[in-house]
This record gives sequence, structure tokens and C-alpha cells, in this order.
Amino acid sequence: MSIKYNVIIQKEENWYVAKCLDNNIASQGKTIEEAIKNLKEALELYMQDEEPVKPKEIFITTLEVAI
Repeated sequence: MSIKYNVIIQKEENWYVAKCLDNNIASQGKTIEEAIKNLKEALELYMQDEEPVKPKEIFITTLEVAI
């Protein structure tokens, strides 16, 4: 079985941080690809002890606000 999770990746100094928005699991890597690979591994390890729950579908966008 496979489940698609909602993930956001942010650059923080010299690292990319990949965060799963559905369960707050996070990992990092020197590249985007490495961060995603590490997050996938972390999610797989986490899900070994948890009952899988299908995440809600979300939509992410950017929003410009005048300040």
C-alpha cells in the first residue's frame, strides 16, 4: 500500500528541510532530493507503528500582503 502525503520544503541556511504537513514529521538534506529521500525514510519508519490514515487534500499557494 502507498499513501501520498502533503510535503513542504524550505531552505534553511545550508540545508533543505522537508516537512510532512499531515503528521509533522520532518527531515533534512543538503539537496532537495536528499531531503525528500530522508523524509520518505522517516515516514516509512514512523508508519511501521501507526495505523495508516489517508491525508486530507490541501491546496498551497503564496499570498502577497501589503505591509
